[in-house]
Amino acid sequence: MGSFSIWHWLIVLLIVVLVFGTKRLTSGARDLGKAVDEFKKGMKGEDDKPAARLGEDKAPAASAEQRDRDDVAR
Repeated sequence: MGSFSIWHWLIVLLIVVLVFGTKRLTSGARDLGKAVDEFKKGMKGEDDKPAARLGEDKAPAASAEQRDRDDVAR
């Protein structure tokens, strides 16, 4: 009584397919897969983010310095 047999799981699967339909189930599975991929990319990118932020911080400062140089040159 504590565990389900394969027949119980097949009946549950059949009911889920009947209630939600195959199109909604496949789109839900696709969305779940994309979410997992984005999560993995986010976890992998955590080590790279501080270096990327440093590069981003320097780029606007350089363009501001360039604008100052252009103003002085005029």
